[in-house]
Amino acid sequence: MIRAPAHTATRAPVRRRTRRRGPSRAVARRRRYTALGLAILIGGLAAIVLSNLGTLDRAVREITLPLRHEDIIRQQAHDKNLDPAFVAAVIYQETKFRPRTSSAGAKGLMQLLPNTAQFIARKSGGTSFELTDLGNPQINIAYGAWYLRYLMDKYHQNTVLTAAAYNAGERNVDEWVSKAGGTDEFDAARDIPFPETRSYVAGVIDHQKAYRGTYAKELGLGR
Repeated sequence: MIRAPAHTATRAPVRRRTRRRGPSRAVARRRRYTALGLAILIGGLAAIVLSNLGTLDRAVREITLPLRHEDIIRQQAHDKNLDPAFVAAVIYQETKFRPRTSSAGAKGLMQLLPNTAQFIARKSGGTSFELTDLGNPQINIAYGAWYLRYLMDKYHQNTVLTAAAYNAGERNVDEWVSKAGGTDEFDAARDIPFPETRSYVAGVIDHQKAYRGTYAKELGLGR
């Protein structure tokens, strides 16, 4: 009796699991150096940005709320017992600190008319004054501050009426105050008939606050 040969069992091939290796030391080192370099670069850029923020802020301020000749403004405001921020606000409203001669002949930073300047010269003892002197910031601000003090005294320290008279003249303001029933009854929005003067007065009052808040140190003001 012949027996059939027994079948031999076949084994499945053994798969060897390949061991994943981490990055080599050289690669890891390069990655660390790259990360360190990026951190240094980002830190440097941040420092540059922060250091330039002050410059940017000053540049924006120079455009939106310029201030020049603050030493003269401080001196004249002190001598005339005025708020230096009020003087600066009037200059801003008149010329934005860019001296010029208007079509009406008003001159310099504070836009003084020749007849007004001659009046100030007579009252303040400026016997050698000439109209060309109004191109000098020291004289222009001194005369403008004198006139502001004169108006403040006339209108009982009322900055609204002072600013209105500086823009539209005393005669107009006297008439408006009379029609309103007196200084205490006067309301700028209601009783100033000239749109330009209403806007001028509002601008001076708003910018007086802005100069006090922005340039307290430069103007010698306490916070």
